[in-house]
Amino acid sequence: MVNVDPYLHAVLLLKGADKEISEANITSVVKAAGVSPDTAKVKVLAEAVKNVNWDEALKMPMMGAAAAPAAAAPAAKAEKKEEKKEEKTEEEAAAGLAGLFG
Repeated sequence: MVNVDPYLHAVLLLKGADKEISEANITSVVKAAGVSPDTAKVKVLAEAVKNVNWDEALKMPMMGAAAAPAAAAPAAKAEKKEEKKEEKTEEEAAAGLAGLFG
């Protein structure tokens, strides 16, 4: 299982709920999740996201997720070609051996 940062989730939850992303609100969300908040982390995170362009920031993962299946398709084709190449090589080797005993 992937370890997910509760502080970042708190920020996203606040953004999704159209709430102010402040130290107090991040702390409240983290506490509600059952985590003892680290005030230093909360302070740094609240300051770091003050000037974030959320429309652009939230588009990035979506573009990456959409591109992932497209990138995986050529890799799958390459694997199939390699498998076919291996099969031919084995067949060629068998034919060569048969010629020795023929």
